[in-house]
Amino acid sequence: MSDTEAGPNTDPGPHPGGTVGKFFSNLGPGLISGAADDDPSGISTYSVAGAAFGYLPLWMALFCFPLMASVQLMCARLGLVTGRGLAGVIRRYYPRWVLWGACLLLIVANVFNIGADLGGMAAATALVTGVKAFFWTPIYTAVIILALIFSSYRLIARIFKWLTLVLFSYILTAFLARPDWGAVLRATFFPQVVWSGAFLATFVGILGTTISPYLFFWQASQEVDEERAQGRTTVAKRKGATDEELRNTRTDVLIGMFFANLVMYFIILTTAATLHAHAITDIQTPQQAAQALRPLAGQWAYLLFTFGIIGTGMLAVPVLAGSAAYAITEAEKWRGSLESRPNVGKRFYAVVVVSMLLGLALDFVGFNAIKMLFYSAVLNGVLAPPLVVLITLSTSNPDVMGKRVSPPLLRYLGWGTAAIMAVAAIGMFLTL
Repeated sequence: MSDTEAGPNTDPGPHPGGTVGKFFSNLGPGLISGAADDDPSGISTYSVAGAAFGYLPLWMALFCFPLMASVQLMCARLGLVTGRGLAGVIRRYYPRWVLWGACLLLIVANVFNIGADLGGMAAATALVTGVKAFFWTPIYTAVIILALIFSSYRLIARIFKWLTLVLFSYILTAFLARPDWGAVLRATFFPQVVWSGAFLATFVGILGTTISPYLFFWQASQEVDEERAQGRTTVAKRKGATDEELRNTRTDVLIGMFFANLVMYFIILTTAATLHAHAITDIQTPQQAAQALRPLAGQWAYLLFTFGIIGTGMLAVPVLAGSAAYAITEAEKWRGSLESRPNVGKRFYAVVVVSMLLGLALDFVGFNAIKMLFYSAVLNGVLAPPLVVLITLSTSNPDVMGKRVSPPLLRYLGWGTAAIMAVAAIGMFLTL
């Protein structure tokens, strides 16, 4: 994937912390996107997969990595090269019906996902505190809204980076579960597929929770915000990218996506080694998985699994609300981003608040937020293919990207991702 054209952006120069400090300072939007990918909905999907099918779905982690990495890398390059977010690019180069169709897909999936994740966080908190989940959902909603509105982008990005560490709890939990490593290796490197509605729904859910519409918009917009934070306040100043910027972005995205798939792998492994191995195959939530882990793998495994749900929710829900706000703000040509003060980005933050409140409302009007955790992943899997097509077309278009169009490998992976997700969704509907 070579890039030779140098845009107007300048080389940031040597990092004062040396090579190691520079490496970690360059990790940002890609790492956060990868961590946010493992939200409570994702944890639920992986738990359901491991409990229902044992080690069988482990190969999906390897399978999904190049697909999700290619899509997120295209989104990152789109934001970095054009100086606009995904919705801004669609608004500029496509008809309005395409723009608002994409935004509608995003908003529907995000609101559903926010409600599911808030419900999952509240239920996990109820497990360890004894206080009913009913009281926790509005508390988490208020905390996240206030944090997004009144914190600076730099502080939010720093907090998000630290929150990614909670995902290591799932890797530790897997080793506490004492899996059959021979069976693990066979399932990882010798894929098996079960032709059934349940297995295909799980496959679509895993694709949907790893290759999620909200991450497409978030990734591109965060690349733009990173440039705004460096003083590039206009599109003209942001447009273009140096070779080094593209290399740093590629490293950031690949590490973030690898981390996301690694966590997925170990959650499936944990639930397969404990729940499935003891004939507990019918679970619907990560809370049920956590409770079942206590007698099978011990108190530490239970606590690590439970606190991981809360931590990942605190990371993912702001990303969900933020990506919706970026999309609508760019579509309407409003001012505002996470870099903006509340009085400047009023409409941006209004979308954040409305998205959060709509998600919260789903938990109070009869929708079972716990069951929504798995189904929100399936919904993402169904809605993602047309957006992947749009991203692949945009990043392959010289009018959009200039000489920085996607290399052939990224284009092939983009088209392959859209086709695989579409075929899996159709197969799921045919076999249900």
